[in-house]
Amino acid sequence: MRTAAILASCLVVFGCAGGEQEDIYSWMGEQAKSMRGAVRPLPEIKPFPVVAYGAASADNPFRAGRMELEKRAGGGGIRPDLDRRREPLEAFPLESLSMVGVLIQGPVSHALVRADKSLYQVKVGNYMGQNFGVVTRVSESEVTLRELVEDISGDWVERTSSLLLQERQEAGK
Repeated sequence: MRTAAILASCLVVFGCAGGEQEDIYSWMGEQAKSMRGAVRPLPEIKPFPVVAYGAASADNPFRAGRMELEKRAGGGGIRPDLDRRREPLEAFPLESLSMVGVLIQGPVSHALVRADKSLYQVKVGNYMGQNFGVVTRVSESEVTLRELVEDISGDWVERTSSLLLQERQEAGK
């Protein structure tokens, strides 16, 4: 009896499920008849006018020579000698140097200049400072320099600077 009940319930379940599937299949068939695939046509491609590139003969803005400073015809004034060998005191700004003494050996006067913790002897013709300063005069109280400074137009201009003896500089303050 038990097997008969299981068999009857299986037939009922399969019978109901089979009927529902046929309804779904028939509905899908009816819907498929009325459906049509529609692909819209692509938009028409508009031809653009051909324009000639006229900047090919113009100056290239990325050329390496364009990045250099402009050379002027009238720039024949004074200029620093960039090819000469640098002297040790040219590594220091003039403001960081201090004159601490003078040595006189015959007709030649040497100034003692302190840079950091080192002492250097300087005479007329030596260079010091970062503005191409050349020593023009050494006296007992000061060292006079002629510096070359570049102005905003690119020309080199001379200016005179001096380095006072440290004791006199402190007494004046």
